[in-house]
Amino acid sequence: MSEATSSSAIPDDIAKLSFEEALGQLETLVRQLEQGQVGLDDAIASYERGAALKRHCADKLRAAEERIEKITLNADGRPSATPTEIE
Repeated sequence: MSEATSSSAIPDDIAKLSFEEALGQLETLVRQLEQGQVGLDDAIASYERGAALKRHCADKLRAAEERIEKITLNADGRPSATPTEIE
């Protein structure tokens, strides 16, 4: 199985997209699938691309959250949020 078709790999064209671009493409795919105006093969390809777009968006959100806030433990063992230096 090639890297682009493995379940965890994100195709290069999707990896280059910003969060907003990927989300826009995902919304378009969902709309097309909901309208039922695509053939079976196209629907399967759209579903696979949509899954990769969703994964990419989730990765981008997770990275943004990690940059914004870093969880640390106080001296008494309670968690506290510390702002992360944003470059």
